[in-house]
Amino acid sequence: MTSAKLRSVEPRTLAIIMGGGAGTRLFPLTQDRSKPAVPLAGKYRIVDIPISNCINSGLRQMYVLTQFNSTSLIRHISAAYKFDQFSRSFVEVLAAQQTPSGSHWYQGTADAVRRNMRDFLQRPYDYFIILSGDQLYRMDYRDLIRQHIEKKSDITLATIPVSRAAAQDFGIMHTDPERRIIRFEEKPKDPAILDGLKIPDALLDELGKEPSEELYQASMGIYIFNRDTLIHALDNDLVDFGKHVIPSSIRSLAVHAYIFQGYWEDIGTIRAFFDANLKLTDPVPEYSFFDSTAPVYTHARFLPASKINGATVKQAIISDGCKISDAHIERAVIGIRSYIGAGTSIRNSIVMGADFYDADMAAKEKAGEVPYGIGKNCVIDHTIVDKNARIGDGSAISPEGKPPCMDGENFFVRDGIVIIPKNAILPPGSWI
Repeated sequence: MTSAKLRSVEPRTLAIIMGGGAGTRLFPLTQDRSKPAVPLAGKYRIVDIPISNCINSGLRQMYVLTQFNSTSLIRHISAAYKFDQFSRSFVEVLAAQQTPSGSHWYQGTADAVRRNMRDFLQRPYDYFIILSGDQLYRMDYRDLIRQHIEKKSDITLATIPVSRAAAQDFGIMHTDPERRIIRFEEKPKDPAILDGLKIPDALLDELGKEPSEELYQASMGIYIFNRDTLIHALDNDLVDFGKHVIPSSIRSLAVHAYIFQGYWEDIGTIRAFFDANLKLTDPVPEYSFFDSTAPVYTHARFLPASKINGATVKQAIISDGCKISDAHIERAVIGIRSYIGAGTSIRNSIVMGADFYDADMAAKEKAGEVPYGIGKNCVIDHTIVDKNARIGDGSAISPEGKPPCMDGENFFVRDGIVIIPKNAILPPGSWI
């Protein structure tokens, strides 16, 4: 398929980004915001990843589906993604709403798309690409679309090779030599079933893998549907694409797998989110925000450069507009407008920063109030400090000695990570 023909397909493709879930696996980061609006890598939001992938792929017509705590997501998207008013490009949020045909909340990914079909079908789109809203990866969706068209598929799924151990946590596809999906198993645990789902040697060789590698095709939660196929696939009461629509479709439709071999990480849990952020501080990270050929877009805030006075910084990301005084920062992500006081040590942690600057920190300290940011002589280790948190001087935060999951006063522990929630206030000398 030529590049010119592919460019003619781009305006006829609608992207649908799924962000409607309650984000319970990311609680308490989703306590006051939707999952796609969770801050990422210091200055971005999770939703910026699929939106940027779409823009870099020439797809500029997008809907983001959500239903929980959608205010900050709507604010972010309206501020970040403003296209030429004379083009048909748009990024819009569709929140769950009551209609004559239904008043319940989204029951699953397929149900969310079904309940918004009247909006999706208003324009003559030929293809619909459905994307997950909690993944970190860089993909040119034009390659996915090209294969979909060349193989004359009804549905194409993006898959990624994973190990036998990891396969037990994913929906696993098995394909024929033409990559047509002939079998699907959700989170297979039985060794006999796993043996029958391995990528065959011929396909491993085609992917540049060794025949001895025991790999499986895991669903990435990325789908392309033809227009008529999507209408037909949702003309029922099936609620989820991965669990219901795809398994029922492979028996009668041409459903193919597009095998992706780049970096991909599901960041839908606290541990995965934490690890993926800290991996960005590696000298040569697997995923880089420095790729100028496919940039990640976000809200342009026009903040001043960060100001650092005598600090020791090792393997860290420092975002815009920060003020750091004589602190020790090691393997950490520091978000926008962060204030870090002298003598403070931050290791293996994420500090998300603040939504605005504190007007008069000195006056607040004199009045006995705790200002925004992290005070003096604090120790922060294996912790996520959410936005607008106030941590008083001399505080110490660490998961050491705590169970992997617990709720405390002004803090939570999830997956062995301490989370200080948004807008929390810790008085001076707090020990967590």
